Amino acid sequence: MTSIVVRRSRLNGIVRCPSSKSYSHRAIAIASLANQPSTITHVLMARDTLATLAGCCALGADIKYDATKMRIKGSNLFIPPENVINAENSGTTIRILTAMSGLVRTGYTVLTGDESLRNRPMQPLLDALRQLGVEAHSTKENGTPPIIVKGGGIKGGTTVVDGTISSQFISGLLISSIYADSEIIMRIRGKLVSKPYVHATLATMKHFGVSIDHSPDMLEYYIKNSRYRGTRFDVPGDFSTAALILAAGALAGEKVKVNGLNFEMPQGDSRIIDILKKMGCKIKVDEEKGEVAISGADKLEGGDFNLSDTPDLMPVVSILALKATSPVTITGVAHARVKETDRVSNITAELLKFGADIKEYRDGLKITAPLLIKNASLEAHNDHRLFMAFTIAAMMTEKSIVAGAQSVDVSYPNFISEMKNIGGRISPAPDRE
Repeated sequence: MTSIVVRRSRLNGIVRCPSSKSYSHRAIAIASLANQPSTITHVLMARDTLATLAGCCALGADIKYDATKMRIKGSNLFIPPENVINAENSGTTIRILTAMSGLVRTGYTVLTGDESLRNRPMQPLLDALRQLGVEAHSTKENGTPPIIVKGGGIKGGTTVVDGTISSQFISGLLISSIYADSEIIMRIRGKLVSKPYVHATLATMKHFGVSIDHSPDMLEYYIKNSRYRGTRFDVPGDFSTAALILAAGALAGEKVKVNGLNFEMPQGDSRIIDILKKMGCKIKVDEEKGEVAISGADKLEGGDFNLSDTPDLMPVVSILALKATSPVTITGVAHARVKETDRVSNITAELLKFGADIKEYRDGLKITAPLLIKNASLEAHNDHRLFMAFTIAAMMTEKSIVAGAQSVDVSYPNFISEMKNIGGRISPAPDRE
């Protein structure tokens, strides 16, 4: 486990936002299903997205890329992969590619991932695929990877999907089901969590020439047979990552600016701007330039935040709470317990080390900031978003240690170097520490 030492920092500078992980996944997968070539620019090259790229190649897509662009020639007539598809740590990858594997016409496709991913739920997707004529099951018969999908195509018909665990099940089915043998009606059972990610899926599909009709509440979808067209797609900046950078500016900054953002493509985590304003941050937004600037704050205001649509903001709002003059309550994030880790429980355990008072609920947290934030030795539990959040929070201490630096290559490989570039006092932890 790689650890770093973080000392009290004062951040000042400009950070170009990394490209969106969510849109990179979707663009690679959809382009791999288009029969004509596509060019994708500004793809995020991180461990999660490289897993999607490798998986699409295994299914038969022809993908070439360099530092600036990716060229993909796809096909919806997939071949059985020569080897097991390894989704690494990426839930998005295994869920989208499991649905895509239903389009393989013969043989079997096996999908797995790292230890964390092999404990993440897949049963709602497997059940939905079975209703559409695809044989898919967990090798452990407990609804978690490894997953085996039998070739033969997606037949079509009506399917019901549990929406309370992950919107990735819905996104995976939407992306692949346009190539089913017949039209599909997909109904969502329960509350649809992380709804903005479905918006992102639909927006990407539309860019590649396919529009999906759905009910106003997004609980029913009418998927007609169609085909993606090859096109050019520019991946926007990632608001999930921008949220962390802006939090760093609020907690440990003089003035921090994030550029490279796109306010036109739907991203639920753009809500961080409204949250920061509600908490009393001085923030300036220029949508035309794609920039957000934030000034550091001595104190922030508390409040209640339902993050059911934006669970990746939970680590961000949790560390912002460490500077709030009144409690911060986060609700609606029960599904964050089945992310890369149980983020609700792990955030509770680690923020207690800073001296915060925390009450943990099934679907959230109530955080009361300490009078003085303590030095701490923190464990990120091999979760990239927790590592980045704890590193930022540690910049408010005299000296803290954060373990789990190897996890950042999942979504933001340059996180540490870019924090250091704007004044973050970060160094490798000596072995004895």
